[in-house]
Amino acid sequence: MKTKYLLFVLSSLFLLSACCSKQCPQGELTITSEKIDIDASKDAIADQAYMEYLAPTKAFMDAEMGIVLGYAPERMYVDTFECPMLNWAADALLEAAQSVCPQHVDIALLNRGGTRCNWAAGDITLGHVFKMMPFDNKMVVVTLKGQDIIDLFTVLAKGDAQGIAGMKVKFVNKELAALTIAGKPVDPQATYRVATNSYLAKGKDGMEALARDPKPWDSGLLIRDIYIEAVRKQGTVRAAVDGRMMIEK
Repeated sequence: MKTKYLLFVLSSLFLLSACCSKQCPQGELTITSEKIDIDASKDAIADQAYMEYLAPTKAFMDAEMGIVLGYAPERMYVDTFECPMLNWAADALLEAAQSVCPQHVDIALLNRGGTRCNWAAGDITLGHVFKMMPFDNKMVVVTLKGQDIIDLFTVLAKGDAQGIAGMKVKFVNKELAALTIAGKPVDPQATYRVATNSYLAKGKDGMEALARDPKPWDSGLLIRDIYIEAVRKQGTVRAAVDGRMMIEK
């Protein structure tokens, strides 16, 4: 009985396969697609009932995001060279790390790609900080040898500026020309602690050397919350290009 049933199943599969092969002759499969932009022009097709349902939540969030944290007398911008926004963000990170980490933190490092917008001169709101740092990355501290840091910036020399604090770097023709921490050349054998974010600590964005510490110290603090507190504490937010990262091409 089992043998007959098995033969029946195999025969059915064979016939089905033959049928499909006739209906779908072998050859090239052509797929076409159309790009549909999602922008304000599509607002007309919104579900009005659902929009009304969300209206109280939207009003609450708009009010929260509009809370003023501080003031910037000048535009805070992100650039491919050393720039005020990256300097300010790295300084805020280093200050926070030095205040909460049980061990001394030497430098801070952030990626330009993680800093998502400029701030115009004027009030800085909670919404501005969320736009500038939309990710939930946490502050961590990695412990590295000086050679690891040299290797790291040898790779970074091939690209654009990053956010750094507590150190000075010079790139010439996409090569590392100078690297100092606390005013002294980096000692390849010495140990340094680097404040960064949990994304970069995994070696992302070409920063593989940061992942050489298998157990970074996790502060538990969101980078965004650190920025929020820094703006509130400073009140008037200022940052300038001070020569900490020089790029000569």
